[in-house]
Amino acid sequence: MKIAFLFAGQGAQYVGMGQELSNSSAFKGVFEYLPSNLQKICFEGPTEDLNNTLNAQPCIVAVSLGIAKVLKSKGVDCEYAAGLSLGEYTALAYSEAISVKDVLELVRKRSEIMSNAVPKNTGMAAIFNCEAEIIENVIKDIENLEIANYNSPKQIVITGSMNSIDEAILKLKDLGYKSKKLNVSGAFHSSYLKNASEELFSVLKDVEFKEPNKKIVFNTVGKTSDEDVKILLKNQIKSGVKFMQSIEFMIENGVDTFIEIGPGKVLSGLVKQINSEVNIYQVESLESIGKVVDLLNE
Repeated sequence: MKIAFLFAGQGAQYVGMGQELSNSSAFKGVFEYLPSNLQKICFEGPTEDLNNTLNAQPCIVAVSLGIAKVLKSKGVDCEYAAGLSLGEYTALAYSEAISVKDVLELVRKRSEIMSNAVPKNTGMAAIFNCEAEIIENVIKDIENLEIANYNSPKQIVITGSMNSIDEAILKLKDLGYKSKKLNVSGAFHSSYLKNASEELFSVLKDVEFKEPNKKIVFNTVGKTSDEDVKILLKNQIKSGVKFMQSIEFMIENGVDTFIEIGPGKVLSGLVKQINSEVNIYQVESLESIGKVVDLLNE
């Protein structure tokens, strides 16, 4: 059995996530690095405050990392680690490439940079059951529009100006494909964030990274990489996320068991769409951790 941990991205957060694990020493070892005001928002809300990008990003990383540490304390570990956008930072922290303290400060700064970067009248939309090649052909002649996420064979996300998104949605509708605008504040993972990526890079330059002790599969390349992690993270916020390619790469390298760690079940659903034959588990509670530990130790 070869295991990969997958870490949740932004949008999966909910008030109370991780709270039932708060007495675990493994969880506490991570969560104590989160400022007390954020701990309170994470466990007690209100939802509006937790959904604020500035709060959501560090809270999701802290909770996901804490859950992974609890799982590890019970004997379940991974060979590969990956995350969806923000989750990539959790994967790096879990693999000890960056300290808990540094990763929480870094994602807080990243969230500030991203919040200030996206212009108004930009956004994202998911396209369903449509091949990437068809979408690429439709959007190539539309200005200010790019692919943000290759999520699965059944879901690809486009990003750009709202006018361009509307134009693409109409063209794809004429071809028989459904789409849905996403509830996000702007065109993330697009060239609109080029300046933001440079700003993030200036922050990354001062952060200490070590060699990870897991094989990290990076969003921008969809595989492991020897490139400087700071360059990969800089490029991540302005480039498309190759989640589908990342999963396919891990399967090609022998991974047969994926464990989604953190709030929500989004990644588990995508993995099932990519390959229905692999084992996929989701852990975010004491009960789900117990089930996975029992199954994998049989």
